[in-house]
Amino acid sequence: MFLDIERDTQRLQVMVERKKLSEDDAEEKFKSFRKVARTGDWVSVEGNPTRTSAGQLTVLALKVPQILAPCLHHIPDKVDNAETLARRPHIHSLTSDEPADTLRLRALIYDYIRTSFIQTGFLEVETPMFDVKAGGAIARPFETVANEMANLPLRLRIAPELNLKRLIVGGQDKIFEIGRAFRNEGVDNTHNPEFSTCEFYEVGATLPELIARTEDLVHGLHTAIESLRSTYFPTLAAPEGIDFSAPFAQLPFIPTIEKASGRSLPDLNSESATADVLSFYKELALEVPPNPTLPRLLDTLAEIYIEPLCSNPTFITHHPEALSPLSKSFMCPTTSQRVAARVELFIGGREYVNAYEEENSPFEQRRKFMQQQEFHAEGQGAIDESYLEALEWGMPPTGGWGCGLDRLVMLFASKKRIADVLPFGTLRNVVSIAKTK
Repeated sequence: MFLDIERDTQRLQVMVERKKLSEDDAEEKFKSFRKVARTGDWVSVEGNPTRTSAGQLTVLALKVPQILAPCLHHIPDKVDNAETLARRPHIHSLTSDEPADTLRLRALIYDYIRTSFIQTGFLEVETPMFDVKAGGAIARPFETVANEMANLPLRLRIAPELNLKRLIVGGQDKIFEIGRAFRNEGVDNTHNPEFSTCEFYEVGATLPELIARTEDLVHGLHTAIESLRSTYFPTLAAPEGIDFSAPFAQLPFIPTIEKASGRSLPDLNSESATADVLSFYKELALEVPPNPTLPRLLDTLAEIYIEPLCSNPTFITHHPEALSPLSKSFMCPTTSQRVAARVELFIGGREYVNAYEEENSPFEQRRKFMQQQEFHAEGQGAIDESYLEALEWGMPPTGGWGCGLDRLVMLFASKKRIADVLPFGTLRNVVSIAKTK
């Protein structure tokens, strides 16, 4: 009787020969084992290494294998039913090597990023998941209540940014965090309400330095992954048609849109900017997005005219100030528009990195917070006075950087859906697992 024992990507053959078993009651145990053993059982084998007549390395059992945990279900060779895979991720892992390969790819990405930061003098930190005000981005938060604090309303963080910058104010020079963030918004091919992110902040880092660090990190990560792909995650296809060589291309936001559309954008800092950009849409017969605030209108123009140009790694630069309330801004000598000291890295038309020189003036930050209140109905409410008060203690010039880790896994696994790189799928899958009977 031969068994195939699989563990940790390795497979070992076990040969159970009745005549070679050393136990007194081996005959009965062997018959009993042969009757009940099935694919998926966890077994323990004791024996000696040998080779078969064909030369295959084998363990010759000295005792009848012991079943440690039986599998009470039939494990099919393959499962194609999408609902089964979504509701029972353990069955997916039992019938395919891809889920485990994806876990190993994710672990490699996390380890590479973490090691890269630590080796260059960064300190890994953790910041709270809960906050009274969820800041650092424009998004709808998840809300809950702290029973031990007089039913105080709390929110899950939508980004760790503001607390990380509080640590910079407190004297830290180079810090990073790998963790989870939560946004109570839609689920689609590239978004999940719960996601993994990495952010770092470095005192004195300028935009060119952030760009260089990003290029080194992405290029080095690609090299490391491809050197191990055939060994550690052979079922995952490498990204095709993408050149990860540095330096990456750069596309300035406003000039790229103006060149592609054949029209000049209006003054984006004027009081009539929103109406003027709506007229720009009308002239070009473009579909206006829902709730057409100035930031949404500008984001949509980028989706139409800039992002399709970003097949290879490409930095979008010089964003209009309205799109970047937490970054420094300046008057662009080329366009005479007020723009942010910010870059976004796009690969294959998707955003992977957002980086900028942080706004460190409490007065300018208050102005930009107030501007965002006007732009975003869901952002209306009290300004985060505690963060502004922290800035009043003095935040040095600082470069900040954020990267969506789930999307990096998607990129290097050649997956188009975020659900395919999450071990339990998106929020919809998690809910369906709980409903499984």
